[in-house]
Amino acid sequence: MHKQLHVEIVTPEGPIYTGEVDGLVAPGINGYFGLLPNHAPLIAELGIGDLRLRQGTEWQHYAVAGGMLHIRDGKVTIIGDAVERAADIDIERAEQAAERARERLARRLELEVDPVRAEIALVRALNRLKVAGRP
Repeated sequence: MHKQLHVEIVTPEGPIYTGEVDGLVAPGINGYFGLLPNHAPLIAELGIGDLRLRQGTEWQHYAVAGGMLHIRDGKVTIIGDAVERAADIDIERAEQAAERARERLARRLELEVDPVRAEIALVRALNRLKVAGRP
């Protein structure tokens, strides 16, 4: 019987977090889902959103932009395409990225921009701002 989940978050740049948590909420591609100790084995694709780790009554927030989550025997491994801890998000950089994406979408025909890539860039930037606590 597991009392906590052991969580490891890694990205192509290296490890982001390793530790024990009481539960987590992750952004799946079809919506958010939660994990608690003794969860059944699962492999899930992650979307863009706010990954939340709970320790007691405290929550840690991470901006996630895709990846995979695996849980088995109380161990959760998250392999993220891009993951940033809320406190580490550069708000000015995220605001600039959102503005660039809005501009590219507004001028997509003129600039011959791939609208899907521009929309994803905008959603990622807006998620980073939301996770950092900015509207």
